[in-house]
Amino acid sequence: MSRLSRLLAAGLAASCGLVPLPSRAAQEPPLSALTLTGPERTLFSATRDACDGADVPDAPARAFRDASGWIALYGLHYRNRALRGPDLDHLTIDCRVVLESGEKPDPALYDDRSWIAATWTEDGERVAALLHHEYQANAHPGRCRSKDYMECWYNTVTAAFSRDGGVSFTRATPPAVVAGAPFRQEEGQGRHRGFFNPSNIVGQGHFRYFFASTTGWDRPGSDQEPGVCLFRSERPEDPGSWRAWTGTGFTAAFPDPYRKAARPAEPCKPVGPFPAPVGAVVRHRGTGIWIAVFMAAAGGPFPESGFYWSTSRDLLTWDVPRLLLAGATLYDDPCKAKGPSTGRLIAYPSLLDGQAEGRNFDDVGEAAILTFATLRLEGCTITSDRDLVRRPVAIKVWP
Repeated sequence: MSRLSRLLAAGLAASCGLVPLPSRAAQEPPLSALTLTGPERTLFSATRDACDGADVPDAPARAFRDASGWIALYGLHYRNRALRGPDLDHLTIDCRVVLESGEKPDPALYDDRSWIAATWTEDGERVAALLHHEYQANAHPGRCRSKDYMECWYNTVTAAFSRDGGVSFTRATPPAVVAGAPFRQEEGQGRHRGFFNPSNIVGQGHFRYFFASTTGWDRPGSDQEPGVCLFRSERPEDPGSWRAWTGTGFTAAFPDPYRKAARPAEPCKPVGPFPAPVGAVVRHRGTGIWIAVFMAAAGGPFPESGFYWSTSRDLLTWDVPRLLLAGATLYDDPCKAKGPSTGRLIAYPSLLDGQAEGRNFDDVGEAAILTFATLRLEGCTITSDRDLVRRPVAIKVWP
């Protein structure tokens, strides 16, 4: 089982109860219906298609069209490779590593383990990427007072860039931090800390947006609530330009604590009914309404474990989540997994429309495909026997 999966299965399940729902419902929320319309189909099988043991679905699928019109899709492991093809129906793995993880012990380098979690391109050649970076201090002698992964976990959203249509990505020197905790990795050990699991990037007008989760922190003058924060920029190729919503504006910055003097950070204001990271957010072409998909374990406002969706007019206020696909998720105890997905878990939902108008697949029409990973169980163990699968979805929005 990957470290990212352990993070999600252990850490996020624990933090689900910490994320408050909005105190009031959205005024006149848009009405929407997402309906699965067909059976499951496998896009990629780790046991059948992998180049090596690192090729397992381990993140939500992200895609863009390159300058030639071909699609590059990411969503595998921290030895990052792409699936490529002329359309979403004909993707095969490209065994070239586009971004390697250095597993380096110096946390200031931000090169331990990184997953390509989001991409954005205007021309199909120059591609900005957001990375889910994990510094796993337990794996580096002398870096953590504990040997427990979750007690040592320190997470940061960092950046990489491609100039060849996503065939290769490079990191800046010094590293480019998009969103980091305002303290270094040795502080606050004993629980997982930082920003993690950015959503895909979406565009509206001159602005680009993404969601990222945080477990929050307590610091004098800078208490941060746990939850999901919304970031905005006009220049996604500039990692330092992203700012998070504070409740009154997009003004919160979370720079590299290894490069700048520590000072109280303006906190971001968590938004949405999301108990954990947003799998994907897309704009409905016919109405301009935003649709987000995410996974949740049963409990509280979620009557069943599975994938849920919610809709919004402004990315800030979201309506009541509704169930799209029931099944035990990565947030559930695998020893107690029950229901239609017995013997496997489901994780990492995303929505992609092959007819998307933009290069970045951030819009959908009346139909799309729900992509997600299935993770097979052996008793209570989550294995690396995983598939990236798809199911067709009909979408209806009444604005």
